[in-house]
Amino acid sequence: MATKTPLEVARYTAQAGVKKAQNPVSSVLILGFLAGAFIALGFLLDIRVIASAPAEWGSIATFIGAAVFPVGLILVLIGGGELLTGNMMAVPLAAITRKISPASMLKNLLLVTVGNLLGALFVAFFFGHVLGLTAEGVYLSKVVDMAGHKLHDSFLQAFISGIGCNWLVALAVWLSYASDTMSGKILGIWFPTMAFVAIGFQHVVANMFLIPAAIFEGHFSWGQYVMNFIPVWLGNLTGGALFVAAAYWMVYLRKTEPAAKPETVVPAMVSSVEAEGRAMWSKQA
Repeated sequence: MATKTPLEVARYTAQAGVKKAQNPVSSVLILGFLAGAFIALGFLLDIRVIASAPAEWGSIATFIGAAVFPVGLILVLIGGGELLTGNMMAVPLAAITRKISPASMLKNLLLVTVGNLLGALFVAFFFGHVLGLTAEGVYLSKVVDMAGHKLHDSFLQAFISGIGCNWLVALAVWLSYASDTMSGKILGIWFPTMAFVAIGFQHVVANMFLIPAAIFEGHFSWGQYVMNFIPVWLGNLTGGALFVAAAYWMVYLRKTEPAAKPETVVPAMVSSVEAEGRAMWSKQA
């Protein structure tokens, strides 16, 4: 079957959340680094494409940038990576269904935060600053302008913007899980991701690249960044965990999932996820 039903996606996502929470620390940090770098590369592409666009293009330039940004999430979900905003949906769903403990959920989210930050900072410093891709001219002006708009939001505005962002990003992950083909996954990822970028919602991992890129060039401060990071992180968590994970749990899993002891993974559960993965790639081969 090419696509899963919403109930099947909900079950698959909860199982994926269990596997994410039980990955070794080293694996989580490496995959987190890659995901942070992939999202940063998507944002870098956005900036390089639209920075010199004429002012007369208006929101069309924003749309073009939003259209290329999703390459980052495509790399994460198909190439492999642990992205904080996706985990903020899948891992809480595993916790809500009592397949993992709240402590395991929090540990995973904190480790992925560190990994994503390291990956995004790597791209911002070495590609943006050292290589000079965001260090001068229209590219620097665009980075400073975009970072300034993010930092201008109040705590409440950044929090609410974070909710809107991860409502869409978590749904992009959800739709990618629904498809068993690479083309279907890319389409599922592209539309919601493009939408959040075009709207201008705040994504905590994208900001890990954008704002430090401006700081490395002498604009803004790390203190300002921290005061943006906190509300956006909390908003992204609320968007993924409440507006997607909890909402779909209420509808699809609350009465259908048997109670499970936290940290107990049924072997059949793990094997079914692995079997689905092997089946997907065999279809693509």
